Amino acid sequence: MFNSTVLEVAIGLIFCFASVALIASSIYEAVASWLNLRSKTLLCGISELLNAETSQGHELLMSIYNDALAHPAGNGTATTVKNIRNKPAYIPSKNFALALIHALQKTPEQIDKLESAIDLLKDEQLRALLKNLYRKAEGNLHNFQHELATWFDTGMGRVSGAYKKQSQMWCFIIALIVAVGFNIDCVHLFKTLWLHPASIAQLSVSEGNSLLATQAYAQLQTLPVGWNGQFEWSMLLVPSSVVGWLVTASASLFGAPFWFDLLKLLVRLRGTGTKPENEPPQQTTEPKAH
Repeated sequence: MFNSTVLEVAIGLIFCFASVALIASSIYEAVASWLNLRSKTLLCGISELLNAETSQGHELLMSIYNDALAHPAGNGTATTVKNIRNKPAYIPSKNFALALIHALQKTPEQIDKLESAIDLLKDEQLRALLKNLYRKAEGNLHNFQHELATWFDTGMGRVSGAYKKQSQMWCFIIALIVAVGFNIDCVHLFKTLWLHPASIAQLSVSEGNSLLATQAYAQLQTLPVGWNGQFEWSMLLVPSSVVGWLVTASASLFGAPFWFDLLKLLVRLRGTGTKPENEPPQQTTEPKAH
């Protein structure tokens, strides 16, 4: 069984990792929201699916983004990508499939001529793909919509994976900047907590996932981190400090929820967890009078 010193050190380190991860992800999400990175990534993904570099692919892309099913917040009159306002960050696959069918049909009266509309596409790759999907659906419009939705989900899965890798890279960079900027050296933190485990007494670890980035930073200041009021350039050449910063930044890639869940587990193990609710009251038996 862990002794108290090991638990105190583990709790301090894990709270440090969770706080840095929360701060880094909050900064990244704020920047991503400001720059509309999710909507831009979705637009790039759909452009690749439709080969929007060609004139006909660009026309299909504009038709989809002007369709209220795919882009309900748009004005429906965009002619170029720059004219698309309030780009959506997410499009349901069923809505995309219907919007693409509408773009191929041109008019509702051509619903029975969908295959001929596909044959008129000049992009050989896109035409072959849509023809295969239409044949797989056996000419059934509902099945064709399902096949298009599946194709869209597969393509967006790749886009989502690329976006996740990009976000992890930037979160690592932000976490490293935070670690160096505030001298959050997990090696120094480990040594200090091992000698003085009572240093985490002021931590409110019970708040867990409810912490905001600003609250996490305030709690982090109660640990032995920081430059003590003066930045030292010589510390940038100390191997142990560099390793400590890199480990702190790397740990943030696991995400704040992972570390906070682990933190709750250690708090319960230490015996300071919350008591179970609705605990039945203990009954006392009194000796009967004879």
